[in-house]
Amino acid sequence: MVDVRLEHLSAEFTHPSRGTVVAVRDVDLHVQSGELLTLLGPSGCGKTTVLRIIAGFQVPTAGRVFIDNQDVTSVLANRRDIGFVFQNYALFPHLTVQENVAYGLRVRRQSAADIVRNVEKVLQLVDLAGFGPRLPDELSGGQQQRVALARAVVIQPRVLLFDEPLSNLDAKLRVQMRSEIRELQRVLGITTVYVTHDQEEAMAISDRIAVMDQGRIAQCDTAEELYRRPASSFVASFLGRTNLLDASVVRRDGDRVILDMEGQCLSVEASAAFGAGDAVRAMIRPEAIGIGPAGEGLRATVVTRTYLGDKVEYVVRCASQDLHIVRFNPTESERFTPGSEVTISLPSDGVQLLPGN
Repeated sequence: MVDVRLEHLSAEFTHPSRGTVVAVRDVDLHVQSGELLTLLGPSGCGKTTVLRIIAGFQVPTAGRVFIDNQDVTSVLANRRDIGFVFQNYALFPHLTVQENVAYGLRVRRQSAADIVRNVEKVLQLVDLAGFGPRLPDELSGGQQQRVALARAVVIQPRVLLFDEPLSNLDAKLRVQMRSEIRELQRVLGITTVYVTHDQEEAMAISDRIAVMDQGRIAQCDTAEELYRRPASSFVASFLGRTNLLDASVVRRDGDRVILDMEGQCLSVEASAAFGAGDAVRAMIRPEAIGIGPAGEGLRATVVTRTYLGDKVEYVVRCASQDLHIVRFNPTESERFTPGSEVTISLPSDGVQLLPGN
């Protein structure tokens, strides 16, 4: 079992017009043995740069990379014993599936018999038994990605790296392939670092997710912790849909605070960091908000209603702020058309407090 540690990792480069650009800023990260950790973030946040540094394709400006407690910061990529699955598959178009998968084994000078046995074994593992004689252009996108995956794992790497591996596939195939990648990683037990900008993909496959913003790790935790207890407005907004409402703390009451939200008082759990008079942002996920006919309580006006089969999404205007609301399997009595006056409810256990702007 192998772990990966990044200590104070930074990377910068010189841009012709922008000058010095810092891509990664003082990143500390520990990928545990056998774990699948995903680097998640918007384009330009530094996640692919971190992956390339782990692989040895790029030299950091500062910091160190450890694989299995060995400092590999200055070790060449081909000596790190890493499998890499690229976004564009990077298959050799003139080689068959079998020859593509066997390439890494031939470089390692395995015997012909061992190569045949190992290639057949891994093709069965990725559900491509019998596809060995075909060329890449005879395969679908999903099959090509399986070949790229087989080529990466056949060498039995210590660490497996993925760089946006599903971005070229259609939505249905992405869901299928992410399940297959996760199951294969569990079977093999290879320590894996996975890069994506797709929040749902990251939540579906990861043991933990490191959310990146402007070259730094904003928060690293399980998908559930990140979704329920984000550490910042950025994490809350990036991982799933959310509502961020401006509010103020009226007073503390033990481990809870009383909030003034659009004239409504609400008691919520809060850390000791928040006290009377503080401006805060209340994070509420759309599915936590209740909606009903106009009556006593917090009044709002329906702006839009979108029917999506198993759920209905609303945007309602409450005083000066718009709220997103999701109702799953709604009844006919919960049908509110645009322009309708409604009452919304904000459950105290569904509110997470974040520092105000």
